[in-house]
Amino acid sequence: MMGLEIIEKPFTVTLYGFSGKVLNKNYAGTGKPLMDALWKEIRSKEIKNKGINFWVYDRNDMLFTGVELDPDIPVDTTLESKKIDLLKYAYWKHIGPYSKLKEAYSGMHEELRKRNIDFYYPFLEIYGHWTNDETKLETEIIFSLTQQQ
Repeated sequence: MMGLEIIEKPFTVTLYGFSGKVLNKNYAGTGKPLMDALWKEIRSKEIKNKGINFWVYDRNDMLFTGVELDPDIPVDTTLESKKIDLLKYAYWKHIGPYSKLKEAYSGMHEELRKRNIDFYYPFLEIYGHWTNDETKLETEIIFSLTQQQ
């Protein structure tokens, strides 16, 4: 686990993927099928992409899973687009198993509370490249520190 950083420069990314409503706080159970559909579409249409998975948690229990495309979206795809534009955000890098992400979130929430910093949707998880060694998995967590429209 690394420390919390407050970053005051814009973070902008346009993602392509699929969204769904999270039921009963089952984020993994919602996100996994969305990711499977995303990668099926990318592989079947041979869509060039940057290979980094993003999960975007939004208001009303909505979850968007996506990737950046390289360079742009083909016209014949069912992928949805989502633009993220944050002016100021909290950043936390978790290194280790995905099963420990809940602890990373607890640490991040605690640190923000100590600093008396409010945070808002969207929250992002950016997953580094896969490795079989779970101790080396990298997940970047981003919380918006400004309210979105």
